[in-house]
Amino acid sequence: MTARIGQGWDVHRITPGRPLILGGVTIPSEWGLAGHSDADVLSHAVTDAILGAVAAGDIGMHFPDTDPRWKGCDSLKFLRHACDLAARAGFQIVNVDSTVILERPKLKDYRLAIRESLAKAMTLDVARVSVKFKTAEGVGPVGEGKSAEAHAVVLLEENETHGVRQT
Repeated sequence: MTARIGQGWDVHRITPGRPLILGGVTIPSEWGLAGHSDADVLSHAVTDAILGAVAAGDIGMHFPDTDPRWKGCDSLKFLRHACDLAARAGFQIVNVDSTVILERPKLKDYRLAIRESLAKAMTLDVARVSVKFKTAEGVGPVGEGKSAEAHAVVLLEENETHGVRQT
């Protein structure tokens, strides 16, 4: 078996007047995240992790913020694209481990909905998708309530039926 690991990270500024979307789930909040798409920092981190695992660049290469087609776009579309690229390269996702770093609002009540949303987009069993929530303890831009971050790690394994090893 050939396995690959990918790591992703993203950050977005907090801004009023936008929805807060994490992993495809809209979280009730008086503010959201700034960005060209829907600014789903978690979906962006997972997307970059998958793209990295198959050496396919990063989210900006596939969906540049200078392209008006992606204005306000649902970031789960980006995630599905990365999953399709991985499958075409002969890999399947084994699991995803991710962390959202955000001072407020508290996210624990949305964990299952976010995991289910990500799992559905990636056509994975929800047991293979982990989402953790942390604060920055008042330190740095996240801790000061100016931004939100997400980190993700994915493990891919070569699909045995693919037949051609990608290098």
